[in-house]
Amino acid sequence: MQLDERSLDTLFRTARTHNAWQDKPVSDEQLCQIYDLMKWAPTSANSCPARIIFVKSPSAKQRLLSAMIPGNIDKTRTAPVTAIIAQDHEFYEKLPQLFPHADARAWFAGNQSLIDTTAFRNATLQGAYLILAARALGLDAGPMSGFDNAKIDQEFFSGTSIKSNFLINLGYGDASGLFPRGPRLSFDEAAQIL
Repeated sequence: MQLDERSLDTLFRTARTHNAWQDKPVSDEQLCQIYDLMKWAPTSANSCPARIIFVKSPSAKQRLLSAMIPGNIDKTRTAPVTAIIAQDHEFYEKLPQLFPHADARAWFAGNQSLIDTTAFRNATLQGAYLILAARALGLDAGPMSGFDNAKIDQEFFSGTSIKSNFLINLGYGDASGLFPRGPRLSFDEAAQIL
């Protein structure tokens, strides 16, 4: 079933990366709804390596802001929520539960290169799914790099096998903070059919 034009606009064509935010809260229930929607999207071997921290409280925000580059501080401080998208480099320990019809854990155990590549690739996919889920549920998103990964890892994931990937500010965007829409590459510039 193809989505209607309005839905396609909401997810892609008119959706924007927001840098300014309305002073309107995002509830814990909304964050659970986002996760419960995005979790169904595919990852290789159903690996589901993304681990997400939704940063909302003032104290957690302060810890997060200490790792941001100057240009990302204000938009992160004013966003109702910032999602830290990270990947668990021991994701394969959950494969007996997530991929029970094969011994998928054995594919990864002891193969650090495969673990790292799979964790990063699939957690990045899951972060993109989170953006689409947030948009589908009426929120705006502002994904970003521009932070000190090592500092985020120390602050939020110390002593674990989890490493930060990227951040997504979530809330209700303030259109006055949007930059003009950037161009995109045409099909012929970016793709080919063989």
